[in-house]
Amino acid sequence: MQTSQQLLKHYFGYDTFRYPQEEIIQSVLDGKDTLALLPTGGGKSVCFQIPALMKEGICIVVSPLIALMKDQVMQLKKRDIKAAAIFSGLSYSEIDIILDNCQFGYYKFLYVSPERLKTEIFIERFKRMNVNLIAVDEAHCVSQWGYDFRPPYLEIAEIKKFHPSVPIIALTASATPTVQNDITDKLQLKKATIFKKSFLRNNLSFVVRREEAKYPKLLDIIQKLKGSGMVYVRNRNKTKDVAEYLTKNKINADFYHAGLSTQERNTKQENWINNKTQVIVCTNAFGMGIDKPNVRFVVHLDIPESLEAYYQEAGRAGRDGKLSYTVMLFTQSDIDYLWEKNIAKFPPMDVVKNIYNAVCNHLGIAVGSGKMLTYDFDMSDFCTLFKLDATTVYNCLKILQQENYMQLSESIYMPSRAIFKIDSLNLYKYEVANSSYSAIIKALLRMYGGILDHYIKISESQIARVINITETEVVKQLKFLQRSKILTYIPANDKPTILLLNERLHDNNLRIDTKYLQQRKQVIETQLKAMIYFVEQSKICRQTIICNYFGEKDVEKCGKCDICLEEKKKLEANEEFKKIKEYILLKTNDNWVKIDDILPKNAHFTLQLYKEVIRFMLDEKLLQTNEKNEIKSV
Repeated sequence: MQTSQQLLKHYFGYDTFRYPQEEIIQSVLDGKDTLALLPTGGGKSVCFQIPALMKEGICIVVSPLIALMKDQVMQLKKRDIKAAAIFSGLSYSEIDIILDNCQFGYYKFLYVSPERLKTEIFIERFKRMNVNLIAVDEAHCVSQWGYDFRPPYLEIAEIKKFHPSVPIIALTASATPTVQNDITDKLQLKKATIFKKSFLRNNLSFVVRREEAKYPKLLDIIQKLKGSGMVYVRNRNKTKDVAEYLTKNKINADFYHAGLSTQERNTKQENWINNKTQVIVCTNAFGMGIDKPNVRFVVHLDIPESLEAYYQEAGRAGRDGKLSYTVMLFTQSDIDYLWEKNIAKFPPMDVVKNIYNAVCNHLGIAVGSGKMLTYDFDMSDFCTLFKLDATTVYNCLKILQQENYMQLSESIYMPSRAIFKIDSLNLYKYEVANSSYSAIIKALLRMYGGILDHYIKISESQIARVINITETEVVKQLKFLQRSKILTYIPANDKPTILLLNERLHDNNLRIDTKYLQQRKQVIETQLKAMIYFVEQSKICRQTIICNYFGEKDVEKCGKCDICLEEKKKLEANEEFKKIKEYILLKTNDNWVKIDDILPKNAHFTLQLYKEVIRFMLDEKLLQTNEKNEIKSV
């Protein structure tokens, strides 16, 4: 059995853990329910992957983000760790085979969307799995007080009863004290050990500017800061507009949003990660799961809807520990828009019901059918066909999702998959009897090991090249073999989907909890007020506000945000400040001096000013300090 340190080196290539990863891992190994609050880029996945690798059995990872699940499974497979994911878009037979393999010990990790937890097929297999750990990623989604509540997360506590001795580790990057309490309550964590890493980012400079001419100011920021960067905007059209503006002004920029094809998104993302593109202009669809250490700046041209969202997005800067900048440019109209958008989030209930019916009719779902089935859904086409406003439709779908009726997923690329339905002996007999399909059968067996046992990703173009026929002919032959019940063939798909979480209901039976919606509205309004206060105020250190919001008190000023820098300018212009600075430099020129011996014993104001000067001089590296609370000039 390898130690956690050895596994870290072997699989992940790191020599040492970051604080408090090792302590979190030990808590899990001790069988304790654990809540880990680590900021964006804090290495949350290692905290459950290492202990799961050290124990016999499988780790169930609950995550709401399909793209993130797919990315983590891919990363684990690259490290030669058996992992799979179940989410909307997979066929019933694919899910069946994955769960079979989990039950019989083939996989070490199973990533599953929360909607799948209550399905009969999952529950029955889950009961028989040798589960060593349940990991709940994005755990703030369990709380109705959080900024991204997902009702299916409440099912996690339900499945725990089938493996009551298995510990749960809940992980999140952003949770207020209220949300932290709600997580432990809703997940029924027993005497949970809670680990919190400070929300303070010492290498980040938070800057907020009221700015009408945003584009020229953005250009000025990028030209001054240089290096790799991200620009967040509100909508898809704006990503392209801003990227084109920057390109015209000789900045190597590109745009990204969820409406692009998967191939386009992957290419743009890879170019930026590999520094072929300097600046990526994006919506909040970009950034999850991306660990790019050398991001020197993150600029927000629009105000995020909560401090949680802002902190996650801004936190993608400076993961290498070097000084980086996060800048927000805003106008009064931006603030007005946020309030208007909040009102639009809660359309009248008759509108919600009409959208529900229109979607079900559009997808051809009869009353009493469709439960846990996935349907391709192009919202743009739907809105055009029914002459509906896209924002209204989106907000209605969000309500229907939170009421546990349906779930909208952005387009996720699902490559073509296939599996033979008959064993090798019968396949050989079929091949002999049907020589015209011999070439494609041989190619599938030769190119895709394991295709007799489980679904394998296939490439029609590669098969076409190998057997020297057209790609169209390959698809035709695969479909014929499927009709002949020789194999199951699922063509590639790159469309947004809707997962019906329950069977379609008649109008009269569609229940919307208006009391709960009112509560959600209040939560969102509270978050908006906190965000707007952060933007508009001009007296309190930005990082102090963020840390206090997340329950971290007694935080010293960062010395790097726009508020602190402005305060420093005023201090330096103060004649009394200059005198105190010269006095301290003189006193600490050759000797270590106790801070208490320098501080005056008289008026409170003077004492505070001395403290400000000392803090300023330490920040500016004019002074050094030691463990004895002594200072000396540098």
